[in-house]
Amino acid sequence: MNCELLAVGTELLLGEIVNLDAQILAQGLNELGINVYWETVVGDNPQRLREAVETAKGRADLLITTGGLGPTADDLTKETVAAVFGLPLEMDQQQLERLRQRMGPKMTPNNEKQAMLPRGCTVLVNDWGTAPGCAFAQDGCHVIMLPGPPRECRPMFQYRALPYLQALGGGVIGSRYVKIFGIGESSMETLVKPLMDTLQDVTMAPYAKEGECELRITARADTKEQALARCGPVVDQVREILGSAVYGVDVNSLEEVVVRGLSQRGMTVACAESCTGGWIAKRLTDVPGASQVLGCSFITYCDEAKQKLLGVSADTLKKYTAVSAQTALEMAQGVRRISGADVGISTTGYAGPDGGTEEHPVGTVFIGLSWKGGETVICPDQRYFRSREQTRRGASSHALDLVRREVLGM
Repeated sequence: MNCELLAVGTELLLGEIVNLDAQILAQGLNELGINVYWETVVGDNPQRLREAVETAKGRADLLITTGGLGPTADDLTKETVAAVFGLPLEMDQQQLERLRQRMGPKMTPNNEKQAMLPRGCTVLVNDWGTAPGCAFAQDGCHVIMLPGPPRECRPMFQYRALPYLQALGGGVIGSRYVKIFGIGESSMETLVKPLMDTLQDVTMAPYAKEGECELRITARADTKEQALARCGPVVDQVREILGSAVYGVDVNSLEEVVVRGLSQRGMTVACAESCTGGWIAKRLTDVPGASQVLGCSFITYCDEAKQKLLGVSADTLKKYTAVSAQTALEMAQGVRRISGADVGISTTGYAGPDGGTEEHPVGTVFIGLSWKGGETVICPDQRYFRSREQTRRGASSHALDLVRREVLGM
């Protein structure tokens, strides 16, 4: 099934609001194996809206609209879509009564418009707002109309439109997500493509995310549990092919893996950050339960702070400079000693755009690690750090991954 998303609202064209609905729907449809081929935005203009609907009708199997279901004169989606498909609008007495009960005495006559729905449609009851959605099939095209506000659109899609679409598809889609760090998308695809080419009842799709990669493995079955079970053997094969580059399956992030791994082992970590400016600690504390593993974090941006707070040797700073493997290691040792944590992690480098040396250009970052099992320092390839933000985020990812590999043995 090929889909077009049609967002209605002049405020979208003016840039006054962001079209979050498109992201919500595209992600959900992707889970169902429905191809989103077109995303269109049109203003509250009857003629242009009609042209957009007619175009979508001619090229898509599924049209999902968002917005324009409200009570005001410029809310024209239902009227226009119904007209293009030759369906009259009729008052749905049940939805009208719901509106009256929900709005009470403040309900004005124009609100009754929201209960006008295309003849024969499936009503999508809106428990998160006032305007109901609807779905129908006509002229070889399935149409779903949803309200525009994301706080309504998200649950309406999840709890109303999704079951409708699943019933059309015959079966249920289940997906497993393999998270990968340390290799690029092209290298990842090269390694797994021989497996990908042999798959029949299961599909595999590679994605490049921010600083990492992801493989989505999907199958269809009568139940979601059966679909996920079909994905299992492929997940195992991918793990075998990619090895330690796989940091987790069906997990949210590197930081989640690190926090859970340390917590399960009863271990604590402390951070000493220079160029990353607190990114490691921030990402760790984004994870619920981080208080069990992170006791403290230091941002030691200048040399004086590195000496006074972490005990980095003045001789080390003079001989090797602040951006060096030696300084990174002493920072990790120092924060571990001062905090009493099981693990000390540090970063120091040139985030840019200024600074750097011929030997250590902008993007150079040294990451130090000290724990009971040993000590190590790495310097990730700075060619992948093309901006200040990429350097800081990328360095924090490498630091978390270093803890995952060395300390957690993953």
